[in-house]
Amino acid sequence: MAGRISIRFYEELNDFLPAGQRKADIAHSFRNTGSVKDLIESMGVPHTEIDLILVNGVSVAFDYQVQDGDRVSVYPVFEALDIQPLTHLRPRPLRVTRFVLDVHLGRLAAYLRMLGFDCLYRNDYEDAALARLSVAEHRILLTRDRRLLMLKQVTHGYYVRARLPREQLVEVMTRFDLLRARRPFTRCLHCNGLIEPVDKEAVLERLLPRTREYYEKFWQCARCGKIYWKGSHYRRMQRLLATVEAGMAEPPGPT
Repeated sequence: MAGRISIRFYEELNDFLPAGQRKADIAHSFRNTGSVKDLIESMGVPHTEIDLILVNGVSVAFDYQVQDGDRVSVYPVFEALDIQPLTHLRPRPLRVTRFVLDVHLGRLAAYLRMLGFDCLYRNDYEDAALARLSVAEHRILLTRDRRLLMLKQVTHGYYVRARLPREQLVEVMTRFDLLRARRPFTRCLHCNGLIEPVDKEAVLERLLPRTREYYEKFWQCARCGKIYWKGSHYRRMQRLLATVEAGMAEPPGPT
């Protein structure tokens, strides 16, 4: 059944649209009826970014079958507005914030681990593995590939807009309100394991002479055994953390 609808996307969902369609009513024609989810994703917007769809002023689920003449409004995740009586399309937030990241976000994964967040990352993860890990281990999938978020099984995901790793870190920390949940320097940057204090004598043979001489306190990853101490790398990470906190404190720009 052919038809024609009017559809509009709100706030950050416009990031996924061509410039000429942003913040405007879009006239859209279709040949065969289908679900509103399929319609929205055919326009480039992943379902994981959406919390509410109104059709002719009434909230609907993703499986609603689009009809000729429908007026569709699509909204992102709400931070403050109370929409309890309406049909939420996003699952409840995960109680424990854990991530799995795609192959393009290796530096972001290291930064998030530095702040103490549980992050799975490998540079050879395939899309199917990322989706499976996200669902099986209740992890938020972070990606720069919007097609990955359109996989039906993915329920918790986020498209990272920024391109530079430090900006990505500020974006993710802000989006998921993680500032108070951070536990800096408690995870291994390389394998995601937890870091624990270790006696200097226990790792002495693995230390370079200069490190043995100048440092007394050490930590070791319980998973891979990597050794950490508060050297120049620690000071650089402290400066990065200060930059991130300052970035999160800045007021948001115009939308």
